[in-house]
Amino acid sequence: MDNKPFSQACENNKLPILEVLQRHLTTPASLLEVGSGTGQHAAFFSGQLPHIQWHPSDVADNLTGIRAWCDEAGHPNLHAPISFDVTQQNAVPGPRDHLFSANTLHIMSWPAVAAFFERVPALVKPTGYVIIYGPFKYNGEFTSDSNARFDLWLKARGAHQGIRDFEAIASLATQAGLRWVEDVRMPANNQTLVWQKAP
Repeated sequence: MDNKPFSQACENNKLPILEVLQRHLTTPASLLEVGSGTGQHAAFFSGQLPHIQWHPSDVADNLTGIRAWCDEAGHPNLHAPISFDVTQQNAVPGPRDHLFSANTLHIMSWPAVAAFFERVPALVKPTGYVIIYGPFKYNGEFTSDSNARFDLWLKARGAHQGIRDFEAIASLATQAGLRWVEDVRMPANNQTLVWQKAP
């Protein structure tokens, strides 16, 4: 379908992210993707991980594009996208075994980021992985000049946006009952952060 939304960043990062997913998602399970965006990741990862029941989700405005990618992929383990806004407490999807989210935390407002982690206990089953991809600061410092410029661009586009501090994210994850697993350096000055929910 030529009218599908497209992100070049999704094309660029899908293989490095897949390596991390394959390392942790080794057994048959269900996964909720929060903030599926264009739907490209859902279409690709579900094809590469046939043992994972992949459930994309996003705010209602993005579902049409996600559905177009899902329909074209046609993978039996790829489910219809779910309408989910982390700031709406009454519309939290039922728990899945794992959770994945890419390039979302720097787009969401900080209250929305906090709400996301508050929802995690209801979204992920015990021992499930929470895997988050994107740019982060460490000890208040950007990992590259390009990330510093990206942060300025984000804030010019919306004052509520910006690259988040790893330490602040890690604190929210701990409060949500998550155990730290690993931080994987990725291409283009991004990271993949992995936690596991306590049993």
